Amino acid sequence: MLTKKAKYGLKALVRLAKVEPGRPALVADVAEAEQIPKKFLDAILGDLRNAGFVHSKKGKGGGYALARPAKEISIGAVIRVLDGPLAPIQCASKTGYRRCDDCSDEKHCPVRMVMLQVREAIAGVLDRTTLEQMSELGEIGAIAGEVEWVI
Repeated sequence: MLTKKAKYGLKALVRLAKVEPGRPALVADVAEAEQIPKKFLDAILGDLRNAGFVHSKKGKGGGYALARPAKEISIGAVIRVLDGPLAPIQCASKTGYRRCDDCSDEKHCPVRMVMLQVREAIAGVLDRTTLEQMSELGEIGAIAGEVEWVI
């Protein structure tokens, strides 16, 4: 399940993607527009800055802006930074693998086999979706009333 941290991070990045390039947005403005607690957003944006998704400028005219074009930012990469591995269980994770303590035969474990497929499906959608596409979906969804995903 997506945590609030990742959800808020994605909402903030979508908001920054809509700002004129080179023009930083104030944390307070993003927090208010997206209904995110400012202190929590400060911490999230700090993590995103450390991962190279945004850059910040202090002082007058300062704030946060995307560090690269929205079309180059994968949603999967953002979620991995904010939430960690995408796999539903650790033995199915590529980035956070850990063998299950209660599994005697990992290679033939039916639970793991299904969770590997779940991980691949989730990672496939998230890694193929860019911040630019997500931002556009929000605009389309607002016009159409809903967006349907086909996996």
